[in-house]
Amino acid sequence: MTANKKKLGLKEKYRYLTRDLDWEPSYQDKKDIFPHEDFEGIKITDWDKWEDPFRLTMDAYWKYQAEKEKKLYAILDAFAQNNGQQTISDARYVNALKLFLGGISPCEYQAFQGFARVGRDFSGAGARVACQMQAIDELRHVQTQVHAMSHYNKHFNGMHDFAHMHDRVWFNSVPKSFFDDARTAGPFEFLTAISFSFEYVLTNLLFVPFMSGAAYNGDMATVTFGFSAQSDEARHMTLGLEVIKFMLEQHEDNVPIIQGWIDKWFWRGNRLLSLVGMMMDYMLPNKVMSWAEAWEVYFEEAGGALFKDLERYGIRAPKYVEQTTIGKEHVSHQTWATFYQYSQATNFHTWMPSDEEMDWLSAKYPNTFDRYYRERFTFWREQQEKGERFYNNTLPQLCQVCQIPAIFTEPDDATKLSHRSHVHEGERYHFCSDGCCDIFKNQPQKYVQAWLPVHQIYQGNCGGSDVESVVRDYYNINIGEDNFEYLGSPEHQRWLQWKGLSPAVSPLPKAS
Repeated sequence: MTANKKKLGLKEKYRYLTRDLDWEPSYQDKKDIFPHEDFEGIKITDWDKWEDPFRLTMDAYWKYQAEKEKKLYAILDAFAQNNGQQTISDARYVNALKLFLGGISPCEYQAFQGFARVGRDFSGAGARVACQMQAIDELRHVQTQVHAMSHYNKHFNGMHDFAHMHDRVWFNSVPKSFFDDARTAGPFEFLTAISFSFEYVLTNLLFVPFMSGAAYNGDMATVTFGFSAQSDEARHMTLGLEVIKFMLEQHEDNVPIIQGWIDKWFWRGNRLLSLVGMMMDYMLPNKVMSWAEAWEVYFEEAGGALFKDLERYGIRAPKYVEQTTIGKEHVSHQTWATFYQYSQATNFHTWMPSDEEMDWLSAKYPNTFDRYYRERFTFWREQQEKGERFYNNTLPQLCQVCQIPAIFTEPDDATKLSHRSHVHEGERYHFCSDGCCDIFKNQPQKYVQAWLPVHQIYQGNCGGSDVESVVRDYYNINIGEDNFEYLGSPEHQRWLQWKGLSPAVSPLPKAS
């Protein structure tokens, strides 16, 4: 009688995939095979203590993802066939997609490359497989995002060359430098930066506002890829928390190193998310919640509980966290004001909020909006109505670390620009904050190499000697179609035509 073989459970299958496929090298030293595992100072005493957050075999993974792909592309096809671009709330909304497509989607590809690389750096089989799985997830995300938004490229301007623009356009240097910084770090810092600080601590501040905003504004294509990615994001968050706890439990000497990384990457992530704050408060015609409310829910409440839990390992809340509590009242307004002034050098349109939108901002920011921002925005709108739309034709000073123009104000004085400087080897470098200045001081040899767009333009390294030629020839932005004021733009005119509304006013004067 032939005995039936016992069917393996998922846990056993996963053990065969990871632990049971691992081996001890016999003719090469392990340190030569994994040279990056210990150069950061992180001490790993037992890789078998790694708790695998994915626990998926490859056959189960592909089946699971294939089902999601079928549903995703069925909805994307239906959206396109039913002219979904005409069912959104307003054409202004699409400018948020341009920001996402150019600034975030290429970073998903950088994350894919980063996880594929660091997976090779670990001697622990479980960590290697987890990084491989997340690398595949990230590659899938950039593909689905590009496919979901490609339909809009047929009907709206500024989305035609997003990969080229990601590498060249000035404001895209903010997310690009974030991932460049992470990918040029060691493997454990990369996981702390991306898996923990970004994916676990801050990811809800990116994905939830974008997907909720898409739902509120009738963009079912973006909502669908968001839902399709969300189950992956749940695994990524689990990996982020597992990474931190694993390193902290391995050796007490790891604690100060990890604390320094958390301080650094929390601040870098906070600065990067100022773009999301601007999108939430100003770019969504139908608004979900304010940036301040999102920060309170997704960081102050959730992050506060997280760092309370990590206290038992000797980890405190990130340095300068109290400055973000103050900054949540200001960053979206200051960022939008900057893009409004410099929209001649972007691939999307900007505008001044209506009276109704300003009233909403007053209600959401009762302590700051009317006091510091309403009068400025009202004045700019009045200038625009007179045909004197304001454009700033100077180039701003950039922060050496986060690469955001020095637009933010002092934590204790919203009428004074925040500026820090530091001399290193006879050269003076400039920063937007204490956080960015500290990051530079800890690794000056890394940040002196930063490719700052404004510096490069002034040095003639961006294809022309004036801003217009840089925008046209180096950025590949179509001047007068992709950029400038929304009111009277070709997109505004087209939207009114679709809706059978009166023609818009003539396009407003461009920047000189």
